[in-house]
Amino acid sequence: MDLSISSPLIAITAGGAGLGLAGILWALRVSHGARGSAKKYRESAQILEDKLARADSVFGAHPGVILVWEEDGPSNDWGDPRVYGSPVALAGMLRFTDDAMAPDPAVRILEGLGDLEARDGAGQDATLRQRLQQLRTEGAPFSLTIIGPSGRFLEADGRTAGARAVLWITDTTIKGLEESGARGRLEEARQVVARDPTAFLEMLGKAPFPAWRLSGVGKLQWANDAYLEAVDATHLDQALDRQIMLDKFVAPQGQKALAEGGEHSEVRHISIGGDRRAMRVVMFPLSGGVGGMAFDVTEEEHARETLDRHVKAHDETLNHVADGVAIFGADRKLVYHNRAFGEIWDLDPAFLLERPDHGALLDRLREKRKLPTQSNYAGWRADELAYYQGEKNDVAESLWNLPDGRTLRVTRQRHPLGGQLLLFKDITDELTLRTEYNALIQVQSATLDNLHEAVAVFGADGSLRLSNRAFERLWNLESDDLDAQPDFETITAACAPLFHDKSVWAAIKGRVTNPSPEARQEFRGEMKRSDGKTVTFLTQPLPDGATLIAFVDVTASRRVEDALRDRAEAFEAADRLKTEFVRNVSYQLRSPLTTILGYAEFLESERNAKLAPAQREHVTSILQAGDHLSKLIENILDLAMIEAGRMELDLSDVNIRKVIDESIAMMVGNASDTEVSIEVECDKKIGSIRADERRIKQILFNLLTNALKFTAPGDKITVSAEKLDGVVRLSVTDTGRGVAYERQAQAFDAFNSSDNRGAGLGLALVRSFVQLHGGWVAMRSAPGDGATVFCCLPEVAAPQIDRPELELGPASVAAE
Repeated sequence: MDLSISSPLIAITAGGAGLGLAGILWALRVSHGARGSAKKYRESAQILEDKLARADSVFGAHPGVILVWEEDGPSNDWGDPRVYGSPVALAGMLRFTDDAMAPDPAVRILEGLGDLEARDGAGQDATLRQRLQQLRTEGAPFSLTIIGPSGRFLEADGRTAGARAVLWITDTTIKGLEESGARGRLEEARQVVARDPTAFLEMLGKAPFPAWRLSGVGKLQWANDAYLEAVDATHLDQALDRQIMLDKFVAPQGQKALAEGGEHSEVRHISIGGDRRAMRVVMFPLSGGVGGMAFDVTEEEHARETLDRHVKAHDETLNHVADGVAIFGADRKLVYHNRAFGEIWDLDPAFLLERPDHGALLDRLREKRKLPTQSNYAGWRADELAYYQGEKNDVAESLWNLPDGRTLRVTRQRHPLGGQLLLFKDITDELTLRTEYNALIQVQSATLDNLHEAVAVFGADGSLRLSNRAFERLWNLESDDLDAQPDFETITAACAPLFHDKSVWAAIKGRVTNPSPEARQEFRGEMKRSDGKTVTFLTQPLPDGATLIAFVDVTASRRVEDALRDRAEAFEAADRLKTEFVRNVSYQLRSPLTTILGYAEFLESERNAKLAPAQREHVTSILQAGDHLSKLIENILDLAMIEAGRMELDLSDVNIRKVIDESIAMMVGNASDTEVSIEVECDKKIGSIRADERRIKQILFNLLTNALKFTAPGDKITVSAEKLDGVVRLSVTDTGRGVAYERQAQAFDAFNSSDNRGAGLGLALVRSFVQLHGGWVAMRSAPGDGATVFCCLPEVAAPQIDRPELELGPASVAAE
């Protein structure tokens, strides 16, 4: 048999149309000879020779052998095939044969492989002999994987080329796998195949993951069931005929694996069964092509993406934390730090990006004078790095007092992945606030301890939070017992011997422990204790949910109040007796006084008889004394009515200048008798005020009368009036002997006379009448330098009746 690959028929057969090309060549030769165009023939022949030569070179590079049957049917069991291929490929195929077989290499190969166990792409058992018979008789194409001796695998593909049958046989296993570098797996495969030749093929065919084989040019040659299911192919022939790839990147990846001469792995998202799955596609060189496997790593990719998102979120969260965070790996190199870490230490970002180790970081901070001052830096540094060797506790804290005045709390913790996690918290402000808070607490405690009131603060849970010494003394409690912060029930049990009314304690407890708005209100009450003391209490809710209870011992004040109440009642009774007495006496005196004045006036009229001069003088004296007594009685009655609050003003428009002139006219006679001059200093256009004209005249009359009593012949009395800012100021000034300083304070009191010559009602009535109008009075005097009495009246009277001072006591007590 001719094994040369230079024959044109070899290339033509390899291409599936050998005889057709030969016929074309023969026809060209005949045609050119007939035409006598030798030159054209030679040119055409040369072109065909070149094409055949190129086909020979490509065909010779095929790693297997090709058998071609040109007869229409078999002349014997195997027919008379012609074999084509490189000597190396032919020698490789002959290793599967026995030297005692027929000398024809093609028949030897077929005899050696024809009855070996094989399996087609659909997973059906078959033999090369059976499928080759079907190919030559029926033209049925096939693809078989033949399990050869010594654990070798061969691929046999049969096709028709016109009337010819063509068989490709290629050794596809051991050599390719060895070149892929998977020697350990190959050795295992050899052992499996040695034990059971079909096991390895079944393993690939029934594998739960897609597996396939591509030719060197990227054509699909074989695939397992999982592959067919993934690409929705019903059987292998359909996938091979249509060249259905797992995705469009399979062939390029196979070329990369061939070019790199080793395994090539990629993770891609591929649509399988209508779902988008993440698949790790692994391809590796095989003899004459590449093998591929795809593993579903969707869950792994999802977990990885979730982990990536978690890590990013974790990093982003830490970047917003105010505390500095640094993570060092097991190799002591910085693997992560947040923004706060860089801000705390003010380090160059480029230095941190270089991932310095822990020791180098400490050295850099020491160079910048940012670490706490250490007398033995080397020892301190070794202690810090000792946390990596497990010589320290898993979690440790320490305080670093930095040279710039800051204080950091450093927390070291073992990292789950090895290394350390360090937290740096700036607690400078916290320490400052704590110091200020402690000082404030001390001030508050000292303040509470110096309070007279007993104070206790209870939390919302009823436990005692704070109390002062007055609380301990008031209820006879021990400070050691209160330091344990007992609950409200314990406190009330200790206080029960002094006050045992449980209903009151229950009401107070409701204000302490009941969180409702109705209960969180101020509550007051009074306790009558068994020791005779009276204690008032007040509950006040605090903003933090606690309740303050203040206790005050009011025993002494209650006794004083009782005494004042008794005294006030006594004074009130005396005042009532005085008022009734004055009223009765005044009315009782008026009747006989009226009779006396009537008879005196009758005698003065001399209707019955003439009076002697001495008699006339006596009658005149009787009339003057009676008139004075009448006025005194009237003053007493007016004062009694004012004090009783029953006097009402008869308001009208009163011309100030006019009422002054009329009042002076009433006093001119007395003034002339005493040789005292009276002057007026008042603008005639001063205008009017809204007042009781009769009472204003009484005011001026009493002031002038009082001034005449303290003047001597030759003295002067001045009456002045002025209006300013809605107030009219009336004043009477005399140049008499004045009023002693010690008597000025009582000058306006009733029944008080500076010269002991009168009842002392004049200035008292003046003050009462002025106050009725809503004004006030004052005096300015010096002994031997005269006196001035001022009366300030509102332009429009605002009547006000002041109750007697003694009547305020009972009212005040009742209010309390």
